[in-house]
Amino acid sequence: MQIIHGYDGLSQGQRGASVALGNFDGVHRGHGAVIAAAKALVPGAPTGVVTFDPHPRRFFQPDADPFILTPLPVKAARIEALGVDFLYVLNFDAALAAMTPDAFVETVLVNGLGVSGVTTGGDFRFGTKRGGDAAVMQSLGERFDMRTAALDEVFDESGGTVSSSAARQALREGRPEDAAAILGTPHLIHGPILEGDKRGRTIGFPTANLSLDGILVPAFGVYATTATFADGSAVRGVANLGMRPTFDKTVPILEAHLFDFDRDIYGETVTVALEQFIRPERRFDGLDALKTQIALDVEAARAAAQ
Repeated sequence: MQIIHGYDGLSQGQRGASVALGNFDGVHRGHGAVIAAAKALVPGAPTGVVTFDPHPRRFFQPDADPFILTPLPVKAARIEALGVDFLYVLNFDAALAAMTPDAFVETVLVNGLGVSGVTTGGDFRFGTKRGGDAAVMQSLGERFDMRTAALDEVFDESGGTVSSSAARQALREGRPEDAAAILGTPHLIHGPILEGDKRGRTIGFPTANLSLDGILVPAFGVYATTATFADGSAVRGVANLGMRPTFDKTVPILEAHLFDFDRDIYGETVTVALEQFIRPERRFDGLDALKTQIALDVEAARAAAQ
């Protein structure tokens, strides 16, 4: 998959795709259906995804609590796994925010990307003041000889709506399995391994620490996890996600202890999947009590993998 930033100056080979248009935060099962519809909309055309970075909500509400499920590298990897040829990343800035629906379609989709077709979710809105919807897109598609399709909501097996909002709620409530059912894969936390206090090593449970800066923070607690490295190797483990109250920390991080693993990985990039919630985070009266509880958490996480 080729990642293209912006919509100006594309080569002929980068134009003409049938695209799925949206924010695609989480790249959940509903998003997968929109992307599949783009594949089918224009037979023979390459498939593209048009998305925005930063998320429009971040642009309009810069002081809002972090809510992003998938930062761009994770989003791109999930989209590539769906068999997409081009990922078009549009910088959501004041100029893009000010475009009317007509201007967005003509300037970005038609003149810029030269798309042959566009699919969206039924509730997707675009253009200044969210003035464009599925009906507007259909009308503009007819004007510019561009096929269009809008998909209705996707529901899970219990009748619940498959949405990024539902996935966020599940994670905030400590229900990673429910989030995984919506997303089609466990929720992932991705980034470089940070230098920590190395306290875990002194009590026999070294950890790989990841920042949660700028992304949705799930419920504080202990999780069964799987860490995947850049070379594709995967290691089961157990992680504490939270404030580490025993040590009076003030910034939440993810501390993942990897089972049967002994390698210097500082500075490497890793993706940690949250697979099962084991218990809430809590304060302990000293290192001995913490060490005893971690041993129990390791047993629980190993059992979850069976």
